[in-house]
Amino acid sequence: MKHLLALDQGTSSSRSIVFDQGGRVVAMAQRELRQIYPQPGWVEHDPMEIWQSQLATAREALARARLEAADIAAIGITNQRETTVLWDRRTGTPIHHAIVWQDRRTEATCARWKALPGFAGHVRRATGLQIDSYFSATKISWLLDHVDGARRLAERGMLAFGSVDSWLLWKLTGGRVHATDVSNASRTMLFDIHRETWDDDLMAMSRIPRGILPTVYPSSHHYGETDSELLGRSVPICALAGDQQAALFGQGCFKAGLAKNTYGTGCFMLMHTGAQPRLSDNGLVTTRAAQVGCTPAFALEGSVFVGGAVVQWLRDGLRAIQGSGEVQALAESVPDAGGVMFVPAFTGLGAPYWHAQARGAIVGLTRGSTVAHIARAALESIAFQSAALLRAMDRDAQAGGGTGVDELRVDGGASVNDLLMQFQADLLGIPVVRPQVVETTALGVAYLAGVACGVFAGLAELEGLWQAGRSFHPTLPRGRADELMAAWERAVRQAVSP
Repeated sequence: MKHLLALDQGTSSSRSIVFDQGGRVVAMAQRELRQIYPQPGWVEHDPMEIWQSQLATAREALARARLEAADIAAIGITNQRETTVLWDRRTGTPIHHAIVWQDRRTEATCARWKALPGFAGHVRRATGLQIDSYFSATKISWLLDHVDGARRLAERGMLAFGSVDSWLLWKLTGGRVHATDVSNASRTMLFDIHRETWDDDLMAMSRIPRGILPTVYPSSHHYGETDSELLGRSVPICALAGDQQAALFGQGCFKAGLAKNTYGTGCFMLMHTGAQPRLSDNGLVTTRAAQVGCTPAFALEGSVFVGGAVVQWLRDGLRAIQGSGEVQALAESVPDAGGVMFVPAFTGLGAPYWHAQARGAIVGLTRGSTVAHIARAALESIAFQSAALLRAMDRDAQAGGGTGVDELRVDGGASVNDLLMQFQADLLGIPVVRPQVVETTALGVAYLAGVACGVFAGLAELEGLWQAGRSFHPTLPRGRADELMAAWERAVRQAVSP
């Protein structure tokens, strides 16, 4: 039996997972990734640490599975999106730390771009995105302007840009392949998602030379081979996909109207919209979904910047818990949040609000409030933010003649928290379904690699592999859910205009 190896490089860790042909986890390895905060609002990673940790986990996962490289049909790479790496083509050495998707250092640049007549409209029409420092374009510009000699090297074709997928692909192939896929390209704010090409006007505005950008392919594609010395022999690399598009694929959401939410460091909700893009009127972005073959696939997406990271703050900032696993017990020690609302806008608010200057707020405190109430409010904030996204998606779907989402498939670390998932179902008023395999990001890119290398015949076969694990059905009266959402929106307004 051939196996598939998924390299899952995320914001907080690098992981590698070996899957069998039935989509079951055979072995896994994980290493935490150091977070670098040079200034308030700045977030960086060491690209060499990303590479070394990812390679180490790949070797560990194979060893734990008692497999050799010859047993692996293909490798797929899924990654934290928008995080920006620039490296020297001659040496393969990064010229600076990676600027992470959460980083806000380019907000002033974004404000200038928004003020240009007609430019925001062009960005939205071409890329499907809002102008925001979340995306890669302004990060690239900042590096070219602030790293000594970088712009001169870029103009001479001596630098390469990539999000983390491209960086890992370059390192795995010994610098032979500089490429990305449509899902990652669509997160740069430089890629025309309709024409499938880098946009000249956006490159000109960003002052980014075309020569530093990777070649773009479908997500399921034979990208190249690993250097033989890395894993013992060469292994085909047959898929790249941004983590959220990979999760959508791993959840079996191949058709318009199917939606998933990933509860990770942030929360990311995507609804497949088919082969045609749909622009949002409700604060969402349009993005390319993972692509198999020549037919494009699109999705509406809403991004919550701080999801599971709020639990890390309870542990490391407030020191309310010793470990992240304690949060459910602490939250369950009180029957509800006691009127406390926690808006974790540590790095601004993403969709559907798009307020870069918002900051975290805890409101509704009384003399009776305890750390348990704050912990419960923090956990519930993840569900409130996600509910705001789904309501926006439903409005967009209904405006387009659809019926909205009638079931939400969930995955990611925080999806194992039953209290959170039940509260999510209560707010949404629809079933929330957790699959048997919650590692859907890695599973999705393994499936994409498997299609490209012939392990799977196509989407019909993959649809049959998805299996529900546990479903959470709403128990809260809709009137009460609406009251809670109204209280949440009031709290958001206070975080935006304290």
